[in-house]
Amino acid sequence: MDNINVLIIEDTPEQSDALSKVLLANKYNIVGVARSYTDALKLFYAQTIDIIVIDVFLDGKPDGITFAETINIIPNASKPFVFLTSSQDRQIFERAKLTKPFSFLMKPFNELEILYALEMAVEKFYEQNNVFLSEDQDTVISNDYMFIKKKNALKKVALNEILYIEVEERYCNIITEKEKFVILISLTKISNLLDKNKFIRTHRNTIVNVDKIEEIILADNLIILKGNHKINLSDTYKDFIKKMNILS
Repeated sequence: MDNINVLIIEDTPEQSDALSKVLLANKYNIVGVARSYTDALKLFYAQTIDIIVIDVFLDGKPDGITFAETINIIPNASKPFVFLTSSQDRQIFERAKLTKPFSFLMKPFNELEILYALEMAVEKFYEQNNVFLSEDQDTVISNDYMFIKKKNALKKVALNEILYIEVEERYCNIITEKEKFVILISLTKISNLLDKNKFIRTHRNTIVNVDKIEEIILADNLIILKGNHKINLSDTYKDFIKKMNILS
């Protein structure tokens, strides 16, 4: 599991330090602090970034908005972002709104406002609304990662590292080669969000990453995964084998 990577674009050291302190205390990873539009673009392309906090004004100019406009027009480059500002200028707000930020927060920022804004940005960016606000869900799934709510922070798990997922009452156990994570989500819900060509049901209680399968023992209704993990194969879910390229 990795921490969420946050890029901060803020030209006032006191503000960026305070923001960094809040995020680090809540287990977010600060990949960089940019003081200008140019620095922001350099960091944006040089780092792996999950979300951005942007000050609207940089050195007295609305370059934070310019940055948001820039990343929005580049194919596949956009990332979720939230704006911070002390400006009450309506025209500035209208211009910022056109970039479709996920939050527009006034300074001085409130710690919980920032944390909630980041959660909502991830939810909305991946079009899974109200996931973190509900009582029975705490996970957002993108094409490459699973974002999991842990207290006031978000964590991420790379989908390609998952071996299998098994249900246990209302919870799902996410098993990777190195770790196990427990999340509050139904197996049906998580199955609907995952790529069905890569994550297949092998049992009513289990989903397996097909890339991690090392052996299928049909006589014993057994699947062997990387790391010698043994998973039961139900007759009901054997059809996936027909879609696999099997050498005889």
